[in-house]
Amino acid sequence: MEKPSLADLEAFAVVAAERSFRRAADLMGVSRSALSHRMKKLEQQVGLRLLNRTTRSVSPTDAGSRLLKRIEPVLRNLDSAIDTLADERGTPSGVLRINADKGGARMMLRHVMPTYLERYPDVEIDLVCDGRLVDIVEQGFDAGIRLAEAVPQDMIAVRLSDDFRFLAVASPDYLNRFGKPDIPDDLRNHRCIRQRLPSGKRYRWEFEKRGQEIALDPPGTLTLNDNDLIAEAAIRSLGIAYVPETAACEHLAAGRLVAVLDDWCPPDSGLVLYYPGHRHVPAALRALIDLVKEIRSRQSTE
Repeated sequence: MEKPSLADLEAFAVVAAERSFRRAADLMGVSRSALSHRMKKLEQQVGLRLLNRTTRSVSPTDAGSRLLKRIEPVLRNLDSAIDTLADERGTPSGVLRINADKGGARMMLRHVMPTYLERYPDVEIDLVCDGRLVDIVEQGFDAGIRLAEAVPQDMIAVRLSDDFRFLAVASPDYLNRFGKPDIPDDLRNHRCIRQRLPSGKRYRWEFEKRGQEIALDPPGTLTLNDNDLIAEAAIRSLGIAYVPETAACEHLAAGRLVAVLDDWCPPDSGLVLYYPGHRHVPAALRALIDLVKEIRSRQSTE
């Protein structure tokens, strides 16, 4: 019997992780039909069905799950061995996969990536912007970028930004027409632009002052799922918004938005670059970590 190739086993692991032939094919740079054919060939070689296929999704069978559990450590060890060779070569290379939310991706593109890509031209960055908090190990990422408070405790985190606040903001026109809230409860009498989280739940606005904490789901007829769009809606006088200051700072400076309830909006945890501490750190990721620390050190002395 012909034994499965390493490439086919790696392809199976990607399909099982993505639960989609389309997404797996896109990641691997092959056609969906070619990938499906490889999986059928693999199943013929092992004599078992490894994947449940429907029109909407793909998932491992019991046999597929058992195979995946056995080969994942082997594939990780192979990746680690190859990374070690890259370390010995002295020049970072290969693909570095990073999962980030929109704010983290923007910060990387503005402050880190220009220098990194100039220093290490042999590294290919695959930066995936995702509103959901995913398991970066399970999804095949080398690192992630999120608010420090959201990072799992078993990860190593490197500070990427200072602490920042979520701010309640509105346009000058809106405030002239409807007045300015003095306390969070006043928001119940205003039009508020609400946010839908990736989980499907609406985000509760959280305020704090002198130890008093308030969380509320304010009234409103407009719900959006993107902070930049929420800020844009506030600029259009559609209501009061609650967004990270990074999404509002340029509009505040230009006078398009005005902060309200400012003394009820204390600093929150900033963004961090995080990665698993139990795995070998490839040279490309180590170079990124060192650059982030270098930039943070430079910023602290300016």
